[in-house]
Amino acid sequence: MRIAVLDDFSTLINQTLSNWNWQVINGQNWTLEDFKKNANQFEGIIIRSKFPLDRKHLTLAKKLKFIARPGSGLENIDLKYCEENNIEVFRSPEGNRDALAEHTLGMLLSLINNLNIANSEVRNNIWEREKNRGTELKGKVMAIIGYGYMGKAFAQRLNGFEMEVIAYDKYISGFGTNHVKEVSLDEIFQRADFVSLHTPLSSETIGIMNSSFFEKFKKPFIVINTARGKSLILEDLIESINSKKIIGACLDVLDLESSNFSLNKNKNQNFEKLKTFNNVVLSPHIAGWSYESKEKMAQVILEKIHRKFIL
Repeated sequence: MRIAVLDDFSTLINQTLSNWNWQVINGQNWTLEDFKKNANQFEGIIIRSKFPLDRKHLTLAKKLKFIARPGSGLENIDLKYCEENNIEVFRSPEGNRDALAEHTLGMLLSLINNLNIANSEVRNNIWEREKNRGTELKGKVMAIIGYGYMGKAFAQRLNGFEMEVIAYDKYISGFGTNHVKEVSLDEIFQRADFVSLHTPLSSETIGIMNSSFFEKFKKPFIVINTARGKSLILEDLIESINSKKIIGACLDVLDLESSNFSLNKNKNQNFEKLKTFNNVVLSPHIAGWSYESKEKMAQVILEKIHRKFIL
């Protein structure tokens, strides 16, 4: 088969495809126009989020048998078209769930212990102990919204902190354990000290974290988003931070990102305001982006392709 590899992945992918005697087409530097010109040549696509694979683009790929997306999000792929045309779609959230869970925990610990602030101050010969007194996780309530691969992995990392972990998922049930209690959204609104979002991007989750959502919480809380930027309305977050409804935020994703996960360089008033808050920790969509996860995502996706087309 001829396979178009459209992003920078682990070398394991090209090596393995070649070992199967499949032809690898290097499309890492392709534009969308390049893709459209060559679409009728290949039977497989391996892509992250370089450009949208919607119906009008996929109809050009007449021989297409599969799309593989190392990682988790499939929002750039027209899944309905793929189902209608017997195109297999693979993803590999198993490969980056551990990295995402550790990064999420790292952001949270940095925020509640004022590590970013303290680090900057000490480097400037400022020695403030009382002002940088931290908050413990022990005894607090962590609420997880979305209990798939990522939410579950994060819950596992919290196991040793003696927190109460509660979780809600609209589409999964029966996942409660000794360490995680399955609850309703209403219970999350009543009890959460921290809320961590782990949902895919869909019409249901775009803008889910907005003013109306924030106002439902009984007490001030910290919000964590390592899922998708468009699930959280920045303007509403800023208003809630100013009103002390939200006492801090950890954001690995922002609604300013372009489709290929880079920062939109156009000046954004809300983003400029967000950067002024010391109680907000930011990172550039790198939760799940470890050296190990790059290899694991490739390995998992290759195993899935192998089971379908080689065995």
